[in-house]
Amino acid sequence: MPTEPRWLDPREDRAWRAFMHARHRLAARLRRHLLQDSGLDEADYEILAVLAEHPTGRMTAQELCVLLQWEKSRLSHQVRDMQKQGLIARESNPADARSAMICLLPAGRRAIEEAAPQHVHNVRRHFIDLLTPAELDTLAALNERVLRHLAEEPFPERSTPDEPAPSAERLIGPRNRNRRASRQPRGKTESAG
Repeated sequence: MPTEPRWLDPREDRAWRAFMHARHRLAARLRRHLLQDSGLDEADYEILAVLAEHPTGRMTAQELCVLLQWEKSRLSHQVRDMQKQGLIARESNPADARSAMICLLPAGRRAIEEAAPQHVHNVRRHFIDLLTPAELDTLAALNERVLRHLAEEPFPERSTPDEPAPSAERLIGPRNRNRRASRQPRGKTESAG
């Protein structure tokens, strides 16, 4: 028998709604700026940023799926589109014939290097510069707490309370995954951007 829900009180409701609306509107604004300024969509940018930060500019499709936390089908579709644009290439993996390597092409490197300075400007303009250093530290700590909680309490594959939950290791990627959107691509310096 279900228990009575713990409804949000006015303070909790205000915090939750403000967070959700701000997150949604910020993400939408940044996506629009990115597409208008560079012609890249958010998925293009994510893949190019990850590959540009990798020392070789190439990764297996499986590694890319793990870092981006994408399903294989989503990555395959996105890679096909980006191959048509000449931004990346898919090559066979010499170490494992069953997997493919996703490789950053010169046009892809140029695209991310041209897009990153304006994108980080928009991240600063619409988010970073609105907060004090102390608020940024607090916000980072709060979000890290939520991420730790989500990693420790995995989402069950079934929505029944009797079913065991899957392992936590699938839920979050490397610690630095969310930093790439606001950093310069590998090889760029402050003065060069």
